[in-house]
Amino acid sequence: MREKAVVILLLVLIFVSGGLSAPAGNVIKSDVVTVAVEKQHEVVAPGSESVLAVHFELAADWHFYASAETAPGGMNLKLKPSAEADYVSFSEAIFPRGHLYFDKAFGSKLEVFSEKFTVYLPFSVDEAADITGEDANIAVKIGIEGAVCSDVQCRVPDFGQLTIDVKVSPDAAMGEAKFVLPEAVESGGAAGPSFLDERLSYPMWFALGLAFLAGLSLNIMPCVWPVLPLVVLRLVEQAKKGKGKTVAMGLAFCLGILLFFAVLAGANIVLQMLYGTALQWGDQFRNPAFVAGMAFLLVVLALFMFDVFTITLPASVTGKSSSGEGYAGTVGMGFLAAILSTPCSFGILAAAFAWAQGQPLLPATIAIMFIGVGMGAPYLVLTSIPGLVEKLPKPGRWMELFKQAVGFILLGIAAWLITVVPQEKRTAVLYFAVVLAFCVWMWGGWVTYNTKAVRKWLVRIVAVGLAIAAGWGLLKPARELIDWQSYDGSVIESALRSERPVLIKFTADWCLSCKTVDKLVYSREDIASLIEEKNVLAIKADTTAKDYPATEALKDIYNEPGVPVSMYFAPGAAEPVRWRDKSFGGELKTLLETLASK
Repeated sequence: MREKAVVILLLVLIFVSGGLSAPAGNVIKSDVVTVAVEKQHEVVAPGSESVLAVHFELAADWHFYASAETAPGGMNLKLKPSAEADYVSFSEAIFPRGHLYFDKAFGSKLEVFSEKFTVYLPFSVDEAADITGEDANIAVKIGIEGAVCSDVQCRVPDFGQLTIDVKVSPDAAMGEAKFVLPEAVESGGAAGPSFLDERLSYPMWFALGLAFLAGLSLNIMPCVWPVLPLVVLRLVEQAKKGKGKTVAMGLAFCLGILLFFAVLAGANIVLQMLYGTALQWGDQFRNPAFVAGMAFLLVVLALFMFDVFTITLPASVTGKSSSGEGYAGTVGMGFLAAILSTPCSFGILAAAFAWAQGQPLLPATIAIMFIGVGMGAPYLVLTSIPGLVEKLPKPGRWMELFKQAVGFILLGIAAWLITVVPQEKRTAVLYFAVVLAFCVWMWGGWVTYNTKAVRKWLVRIVAVGLAIAAGWGLLKPARELIDWQSYDGSVIESALRSERPVLIKFTADWCLSCKTVDKLVYSREDIASLIEEKNVLAIKADTTAKDYPATEALKDIYNEPGVPVSMYFAPGAAEPVRWRDKSFGGELKTLLETLASK
């Protein structure tokens, strides 16, 4: 799991965008967004409360990020209005409910605001404010931060500040309001809470019940099914030895489940105490490496369901040890079952974790542990009542068919996980999954129990080596084919004066569309070869942060509103050729081929 706190600290950015007109009173306009502010009351009295409504209107296909947790890369690019004024205290901004949007470049659903929406800024006027009996105007300044994005590019504009005067009078009646807060705001304190940022105010008993039900639901998740046949066989076997052994095995399995959730609870404690943040269930699924790893694990488990290979368990797991009675193995299977539930269940558990994250450490820890209690409860009940164990179906052909059916389900879940991987790595992950399956087949299918040890080791070493080589070739980070130079205006001017062709790639670490451009255009060997052959000065203009030279040049020199954008300066040309889309490799290649070789 990436170190999210460090990433946010290092990559918090305010990217200056062109295209905005200067603030004009209570309205700001640009080519993609209009922002206006409105007062609830024309005149307010000292000690009273009122609201400012900040209205947003976005052009078609543009949106703000509504949640810092689903913004690209987990960075804090969400919409954040703020306000300040003398004699006025502002409460936390109240947002509308965001809606889901599928970002093709990111390959997942994000929470966004689009079209027309309103953010409310409640405030109260200081009762002891130094305001005379005459009417007084208090100037309020409203700042707005956040990324506004489309399918093609993202901008983090410098909105400047909205300004509006709040008129204060001791005689203000405040009877007629221009608007009222939504009903959800008045009753619950939030206008359509974000589906990820929400911090629910459930009663403790309700939250623990929700956590228990969430854990209970994990047992029907297909990801857990590979473990269930082993559990059933163990319960049936232990039932022959008496109720005491059966109950002990059930408790051991439940202990393994609880250990997994104890690890999660411990991680939540560490994050809150050391970093001031909370454990977000499902954060790991925004990490492409983790998602790909889970997909590969499910492919391997599917092959196990198909009997492509077998797992030889130690005596402690099979229960054949005269002393261990298989307790250690049963605890391990419980822990594994909880881990396997993750790919299928993190969405179901979001509500329980949302409540836990907003509580003190002790209630939060209890709530997380109750998820494990819910998952383990059926096994405890099953092993505590001997009659139920005896009614379990006897092992037979049905179990083999069940295992094989589960294998296909696991392959389907693995395929779904691969679709979540960013587009530029998706094909490589898919190919490696096929190679991994072949290597597992070599490991289990090319040898038998009677195969000589030397041949068995040779086959398996080759299988492991092939898997490692394929992983290195397919999954390693892409190599830069082009010798990019850092942005330097003087270097570019010198090259243009000497009539050397110049190619500038404006990009940013947080720009997913920029990564798509790299994959579709600048990862092509034919284009990289032409850049080298034609002596083209290749400039990587990094606009990740507001104060980078390339950021300022993008707006002030080249009058571009955002990234990605690429510019090609041909020798002697007055203006560059500009590309703002993601696939222009053919046009660039044609232009490069017209140049003389160095």
